[in-house]
Amino acid sequence: MSDSRLASTFNSTSEYFDFVTPLVWGPAGQSLAFALELAAGESVLDVCAGTGASALPAAAAVGPYGVVHAIDLADDLLEVGRLKATESALRNVEFVCADATEWESPSSVSGGYDALSCSYGIFFLPDMEVSFSRLVGLVRPGGRVGVTVWRKGAVEAFGGAFFDVVERHAPGDAHTGLLSRKNYDSNPIRRVETEETLRAWLADQGLKNIQVRVLSNQVPATEDFIWNFVLGSGFRGALQSFDDNTCAEIRREFSELLTSRGIDSVDATTLVATGVRPS
Repeated sequence: MSDSRLASTFNSTSEYFDFVTPLVWGPAGQSLAFALELAAGESVLDVCAGTGASALPAAAAVGPYGVVHAIDLADDLLEVGRLKATESALRNVEFVCADATEWESPSSVSGGYDALSCSYGIFFLPDMEVSFSRLVGLVRPGGRVGVTVWRKGAVEAFGGAFFDVVERHAPGDAHTGLLSRKNYDSNPIRRVETEETLRAWLADQGLKNIQVRVLSNQVPATEDFIWNFVLGSGFRGALQSFDDNTCAEIRREFSELLTSRGIDSVDATTLVATGVRPS
């Protein structure tokens, strides 16, 4: 998916993306901020920031003398983050619409960031290894790096049912996404979806003292949540070619299919990993 299409997809989710935050993005973002052991006065680069699920708890952790630069391609999502920061009186976080592959540390961050965080975002980076390695290079020696990714099997039953319904309405189309049939095995997330492969991948990025924790999260598949999750995530991209009536029909069929398959919760189990850039 191109940068422009990715930005367009996630900008279109802005109305729904934050509905999912309390149940999915928020717990992972909070866990990542804790795992990074952020301290008062530190500087943090938060990549693929969305509405601030990991940037806002990072800002709270580093306090008024610290700083968080939260960057994303989807400015509509960032605007939600800006409003939430204002509501929480967090003045030390800047939400910037920027390309992570081009971001440079500003002069105010001397010697590099103390920490880098990226929640559910590394698999969206173009050339994941090259882009992430560059971001790690923006962290000072001895600084920490943290990511969250879906654990293998997470969202799989949910996503499988969704794409089964989409396929009924547009058979043969190349519906893309982390769990779609298109290039499933070659999707970048396949390289980091287990504790072992994620640990090895981070080690290949030159990180040391790597820790990978499992965040178990089983979200009840209520009628509202399942559709908000579709519209507020990358799943939405599969709906872009359908009109409102077809989307309504897909929603109805999807709900019925989840019920018939006995899927009453969404497995949002997540890996929370941290490492240290060697001195």
